[in-house]
Amino acid sequence: MSLPFLDAMLPTGNALATASAAAPLRMMFLMVPNGAHMPAWTPSTEGANYELSTTLEPLAKHREYISVFSGLTLDGARDHGDGGGDHARSGASFLTGAHPKKTDGADIKNSVSVDQVAALAIGSKTRFASLEMGLEGSAQSGSCDSGYSCAYSSNLAWRNENSPLAKENDPSSVFDRLFGNGDAAHEGKNRAARNDRRKSVLDFVLDDAKSLQRKLGAGDQRKLEEYMYAVRDVENRIVHSDKLRVGEDGIPNFPRPAGVPRDWSEHCKLMLDMAAIAIRTDSTRVLTFMFANEGNNRGYPEIGAPEGHHDLSHHGKSEEKQAKIQKINLFHMQHFAYLLDHFAGVEEAGSKLLDNCMIIYGGGISDGDRHNHDDLPILMAGKAGGKIKRASHWKFPTNTPLCDLYLWMLNQSGVKADSFGDSKGILKFS
Repeated sequence: MSLPFLDAMLPTGNALATASAAAPLRMMFLMVPNGAHMPAWTPSTEGANYELSTTLEPLAKHREYISVFSGLTLDGARDHGDGGGDHARSGASFLTGAHPKKTDGADIKNSVSVDQVAALAIGSKTRFASLEMGLEGSAQSGSCDSGYSCAYSSNLAWRNENSPLAKENDPSSVFDRLFGNGDAAHEGKNRAARNDRRKSVLDFVLDDAKSLQRKLGAGDQRKLEEYMYAVRDVENRIVHSDKLRVGEDGIPNFPRPAGVPRDWSEHCKLMLDMAAIAIRTDSTRVLTFMFANEGNNRGYPEIGAPEGHHDLSHHGKSEEKQAKIQKINLFHMQHFAYLLDHFAGVEEAGSKLLDNCMIIYGGGISDGDRHNHDDLPILMAGKAGGKIKRASHWKFPTNTPLCDLYLWMLNQSGVKADSFGDSKGILKFS
């Protein structure tokens, strides 16, 4: 089983003061669909002392790690003569910067995504070059948006121009990938044995863990105990989510994928838990996460927004609809803050895991009613291993490519690149 980053893993003689340089740098991309209510998203002031906006308020405890970017543009998501399909284009171009070919057939064409450029360069250092996760399944065919393939709106990661990487939306499957041995037959026997004896995956490694703990310092012992508790907690929640829930009439609610809770918030938190464990165990350093496929129309009755999200985004300047869009934006942000709580609570030999992250959160549409792709809702959490000296609200000229920011991230990760997507140069902000 993978371990969290421990002080004992540092080369002998390394001082805690230089530990952050030894900690790996992680790159994550989290996308939310259908644009945002920008008046509630954009901070009213610029610079290092900017005030958090209403939508960003859940990030208050992590304020020193939050950089907000205004003015960034995703030109590839614009129509360029192709007519409708802004949702499909924004999903396809969000991490590629490319303008996808308009087709709902097998001849899809996009470009390689920034996460996969990084994965190709640094993925050999971890068990998984990258992980693709989300709360909905991926499609590789079908028509989803004005003649665009569903592959465009349901996948963020693209290995090359013709090959999107499907994401995993079942926390049970992610758990098995992280803690299995890669041998399907062998893992099947192990899983059956666990079920028969009702044992946790941790029970199989408990003796080894106890032996390891005796060799660790007090700080590492505490870190290992906290990690093992977190893994067991996640596994227990996955097991319980497998149990079929019934409605008030006693009729089972079919169909539900095994391991996926009916409650959206619990599903989201479980998947974010798995993402956090994957990162903190250094199982991967590159991860993408979709809160929903682009154009998603689910409602959120639990927060007073039962209408479809996509329908609400076409607000026509209705104050009531815009207020509900803001509620959904806030709800998503609260779950993003939940992920940051994980990372802020993990120490890495003198620094926090969040210090060694570059986590992009946002989407490829600004106002959902206008379907505009300029002045996007984009923020970054983390300090990029000390490369970001001060978290600020950065405002850039209109039509500054979002890919300029991605180019900066690639260079921080050790990928020496002169261009990416439609970039014009490395974004200057740190």
